[in-house]
Amino acid sequence: MASDANFKQLLDSLNTAVLVVDGGLCLRHLNSAAEMLLEVSSAQVTGTPIERSFYESDAALETLREAAAAMRTYTKRRTQWQLHNGHTLTVDYSVTPISDQGGLLIEVQPLDRLLRISREEALSSAQETTRNLVRSMAHEIKNPLGGIRGAAQLLARELPNQALEEYTRIIIDEADRLRKLVDKMLGPRQPLQWEPVNVHEVLERVATVVNAECAGNLRLERDYDPSIPDLPGDKEQLIQAVLNIVRNALQALREADMLEDGCITLQTRVQRQFTIGRHHHPLVGRITVIDNGPGIPAKLVKDIFYPMISGRAEGTGLGLAISQQLVNQHCGLIECESRPGCTAFSIYLPLEHLQSEQQDA
Repeated sequence: MASDANFKQLLDSLNTAVLVVDGGLCLRHLNSAAEMLLEVSSAQVTGTPIERSFYESDAALETLREAAAAMRTYTKRRTQWQLHNGHTLTVDYSVTPISDQGGLLIEVQPLDRLLRISREEALSSAQETTRNLVRSMAHEIKNPLGGIRGAAQLLARELPNQALEEYTRIIIDEADRLRKLVDKMLGPRQPLQWEPVNVHEVLERVATVVNAECAGNLRLERDYDPSIPDLPGDKEQLIQAVLNIVRNALQALREADMLEDGCITLQTRVQRQFTIGRHHHPLVGRITVIDNGPGIPAKLVKDIFYPMISGRAEGTGLGLAISQQLVNQHCGLIECESRPGCTAFSIYLPLEHLQSEQQDA
């Protein structure tokens, strides 16, 4: 018994998730890291088949049985585990036979955080490159636009026939329209005004604006977590970031002629032990905008935050890019998941103050 206690104490001291199963693939022990990973209690699942806690496939279970019978070691990469609560994990795991017990020791390395960090870094790098390209193009466009507008104004004064002024007015109006488009592409220029911000005040302002825009014809639901503390940020900029996302959802419902049956849900939650980029945060605030519209085409989801990319016929592709930029300035992150009938944009914002890091960036 003492050796078993020492064995369990040793496993519990490891940061790597470790599971011990018998020859029948029933759980005999989970260390603390495995309990956190699988979101179960060792006391509750000990003695139960492993598929009640997580499931990969029937073939994977058969491979485990064969490994236990043949005392064979193997490793699997990038496999998906379905947890008992419906969550999905991407993991690497190694299987080692325990000769004196006729069972298996399974070491698990979760990959979701590493994959997300890699994806975020690639996206951030690509977006920064895109922003630099857009800034360069914007300045190159704005300079000749000013000259075209000025020349059209001078030409209008010299025209002998007032009926021809319509053409110069079109030139001026189109130059102004292009200038406004370029300004939108550049995004907000003013620095953030840091202050404690109540996220629910932000969402209520957004809800008021959207209700006014759709004359109250849209069902807008709230699902708030009142325990979320104030977070550091710029209230007006956060309002703009969320408003762009909600307007996108509203326009998608409108274009699909689903406004009468449409619903947009504003949800807030606290997320624990979350990584944004390479920074680990004990607590982050999560704002999720959920709509029941037609969804975003799968081929566009990964590129939806780039400028000029839109899944809507009338979309400019600038609103989400600006929202991403504003959230990035708050050291946060936006993620998107979409399928027909449910599109969710989640904004993650650190609850601790990172102003100095943001200024350095």
